[in-house]
Amino acid sequence: MADHNIGFGILTSSVVLVASTLCLQAAIPQAPTENKGLKAVELRSVDLSSEIDSVQGRKLRLMLLTLEPGGVVGLHSHKDRPTVLHVIKGALTSHPQGKPEVVLRAGDGLAEGKDSNFWVQNTGSEPAEFIWLPVYESTP
Repeated sequence: MADHNIGFGILTSSVVLVASTLCLQAAIPQAPTENKGLKAVELRSVDLSSEIDSVQGRKLRLMLLTLEPGGVVGLHSHKDRPTVLHVIKGALTSHPQGKPEVVLRAGDGLAEGKDSNFWVQNTGSEPAEFIWLPVYESTP
């Protein structure tokens, strides 16, 4: 009878040990290996290889800009300085030289490269906020 109790005790201990291990594994979250609930959308892009001979001495920066009602970004070029922008709030009107103007509202964007000269204005009644991602020459 004592051997039977010892065997039963070992079996019971083994079951408790396995159950405890399973409970511990369930309590410790595992690192996910796949994305869930992620939505990634490429909004705009510029092929840098066709824009810049060398990226040496260049930086890519991400900026949040606000243009007040009636505000203007003066005529400029992005030669050797390609950029993309995405409007978050308000509206901007882009005036590219030799092309029709383009009104950009929240959710809209544009990509500009070496062949563009344009200016931008906020003709709306509220500040326009936009993400600007330019490549620019860094100064030492």
